[in-house]
Amino acid sequence: MRYSFSQEWTEKARETAKSLGFDYICLERITCVESRGTKTKRVIARIHALGKVLQLGMREKPFYVIELISEQFDRQSDEDKAKTIIHELMHIPKCFGGGFRHHNPYVTKATVEKEFKKLAKIDC
Repeated sequence: MRYSFSQEWTEKARETAKSLGFDYICLERITCVESRGTKTKRVIARIHALGKVLQLGMREKPFYVIELISEQFDRQSDEDKAKTIIHELMHIPKCFGGGFRHHNPYVTKATVEKEFKKLAKIDC
């Protein structure tokens, strides 16, 4: 597995969070990386967090990294890429504490679609 920092997608994720009013997300504390070499066929992206124990031990604040699995993510349409970023951002809890929000009821196809429609209206 190879990872590389993505300035482009980090900026897009931060812009998306800001545009959607996800004010609880500390924009400087989220980044995106692209990964290559996975064998997974179903996973498009995943979100990682600096867990509570590491935060305490390192005396660091929470930090989130969205991993974009290039083999799957790059094949998507621009619309689906935007929805994938929204999906991963929605996993970040409102406390921005290093944990995650579950799929049901927070991160579902319907909730992602609702946020995507809001974003599409903003971009018009």
